[in-house]
Amino acid sequence: MIHIEKVHNKHELNNFIAFTSSLYSDDPNWIDPLYIERTEHLSEKNPGVDHIEWQAWVAKKEGKIVGRITAQIDSLHHDRYGADTGHFGMIDAIDDQDVFSALFFAAESWLKSKGIRKVTGPFGLNINQESGLLIEGFDTPPSAMMAHGKPYYATRVELQGYKKGTDLLAYWMRLKDLHFPVSLQKLMEKVRQKVTIRPLNRKRFAHEMQIMRQIFNSGWQNNWGFVPFTEREFARMGDQMKFFVPDDMIYIAEIDSSPCAFIVGLPNINEAIADLKGRLLPLGWAKLLWRLKVSGVHTARVPLMGVCQEYQFSRSGPVIALLLIEALRDAFFRQNIEALEMSWILESNTVMCTILERIGAEPYKRYRLYEKHLTE
Repeated sequence: MIHIEKVHNKHELNNFIAFTSSLYSDDPNWIDPLYIERTEHLSEKNPGVDHIEWQAWVAKKEGKIVGRITAQIDSLHHDRYGADTGHFGMIDAIDDQDVFSALFFAAESWLKSKGIRKVTGPFGLNINQESGLLIEGFDTPPSAMMAHGKPYYATRVELQGYKKGTDLLAYWMRLKDLHFPVSLQKLMEKVRQKVTIRPLNRKRFAHEMQIMRQIFNSGWQNNWGFVPFTEREFARMGDQMKFFVPDDMIYIAEIDSSPCAFIVGLPNINEAIADLKGRLLPLGWAKLLWRLKVSGVHTARVPLMGVCQEYQFSRSGPVIALLLIEALRDAFFRQNIEALEMSWILESNTVMCTILERIGAEPYKRYRLYEKHLTE
């Protein structure tokens, strides 16, 4: 018998979060997320709850948790696309189709009770957070703030009637392999004459974060499933980046003193927490600080990059992105970063995919976003 239970309280939420540790205990590429971060993410401390209503469930067999899922409704998504779409997320379970069926039945029933007729996902909790189901790239650990998964997940989800919406790509690049072909260098030199690339001004940190938010929302507005970042969400992100990101790993591009693009490099926190089992106490904090501030990590991720809409379809737009990557490359060398992930990128963004492959990056992970129309 499979029992589906709603998550109601802090104790049940802790069990919901902890389930993945046992599920992936035999996976050498699994990295336990920090429990404190996951707990805050699924609490009122997450500014996303200003516009996201969500519910979580666990599946149990013989009193033991064997699966989990969330369902959520995002009012910002409704503002852009209409009120008939909801989402699922955080799907993890043993390899048992009955467990998957029971979990999705619970999530879809909850969504239908609120008038939802179409479901997309997985998101945790929306598209600006962990997104997509890993379908390629199980043989390497996930980078910071990226999802992992089991190879059987895609089949189990698709048997529930979910079809591909779009795919997201993660690119891997070794710094020693990063190069700019002569043809690109010529374009970069032309555009460099009218573009200023500057590091973030930490004295105006809050203001700079809102500049980047405006660029991101402008540049991404026509992408699949786009939902804008709110001021509070980007401010919270900034508070986290203050601690982890060096000053010279965030750059803003300007044309005629007007910000038009930005890039953020993030030390790969997953590399630093891989052996902490999700816990910062009693010694985890000291280890994390030492690894980030003293010994350093050797991998990084570019989680955020944006070019204003007005430049995206000009000849300058892609070149501005190259100039930002060039600036970040020098910062990575100073931080002894050896390799980085650039993620995620929509598979339909062929211009950016082509550019990355021309300068030495290769796609190494693929995440799928699904959609399903619910029946009465």
